[in-house]
Amino acid sequence: MAKFFLVAMFLFGLPLQAVGQELDAVVDAVEATYGKMADLKAEFVQVARNKSLGQDVKAEGTVYLKKGGKMRWEYKSPSPQQIVSDGTYLWVYTPELNQVNKGDAPKALAGPAGSFLQGLGKIREEFTVRFLNPANKTDASGRPVLDLTPKKPTPLLTRLVLTVDPKENYIVRQAVLYDQLQNTVTMSFNRVAINPGLSDTLFTFTPPKGTAVVPLEIR
Repeated sequence: MAKFFLVAMFLFGLPLQAVGQELDAVVDAVEATYGKMADLKAEFVQVARNKSLGQDVKAEGTVYLKKGGKMRWEYKSPSPQQIVSDGTYLWVYTPELNQVNKGDAPKALAGPAGSFLQGLGKIREEFTVRFLNPANKTDASGRPVLDLTPKKPTPLLTRLVLTVDPKENYIVRQAVLYDQLQNTVTMSFNRVAINPGLSDTLFTFTPPKGTAVVPLEIR
């Protein structure tokens, strides 16, 4: 589960008035939205699909994000897990293993995946963008669907498909992330609270007593 968080944690939007569904207008809206974002809270459902095995793994929980590389992912199912960054250190706590992985946050969050809050503020710099289907720019619900290709792809992120909701000021409702093996992670978001004023204490982490702390391998 944890290996998907770097690309999963950034896929949220802020309200912005945008008119039309032409590519430039939608991209401008996304850039302006993420450029103004300070923090957010949202509930998420994640479905990770292993293409070669034809298997899906579903997870859900709550995410808290704040500029400066701060984040907290609280996975509730299929098993509890916490992923926390204060901008300096990154912690991945897995209670069932009684283990905490600790790594360097700036290194872990480098690139278009890890810097997504800022990256979507400069979407044209980080990605090549088009409509998923230029002949039909929206899905069945009338939501524009963007197909993004990172200019500097990583093994965990070679493609990103975003569905934005024009009825909710173009917030991101779904994101599908592709890795180099064409495995996918589909993220759906609801109850998004924009700029709720999250405290920095939410992004601190102290390993529970007796928990093994091991280095986090960052590739």
